[in-house]
Amino acid sequence: MNKGELVDVVAEKANVTKKQADAVLTAALEAIVEAVSSGDKVTLVGFGSFEPRERKAREGRNPKTGDKMEIPATKVPAFSPGKLFKEKVAPQN
Repeated sequence: MNKGELVDVVAEKANVTKKQADAVLTAALEAIVEAVSSGDKVTLVGFGSFEPRERKAREGRNPKTGDKMEIPATKVPAFSPGKLFKEKVAPQN
């Protein structure tokens, strides 16, 4: 499912126009990106959490030459699914 298809589903479920659904979805995604990029954790109960995580510096290899190289530490976005989301995707028997 891409963003356009998601907008269609949200518009139908929320009984709003596609333009309104697109505006709300875009604003929500921008708010999540801004919060995580500033170091905050965003938790949507039942869905999951978005947070920045530190990735340590490590040694890698250049795939072309095989030479060792140092990969610097960095901050990356991470998502952890919530309990309800996990159960919906992989129901327990």
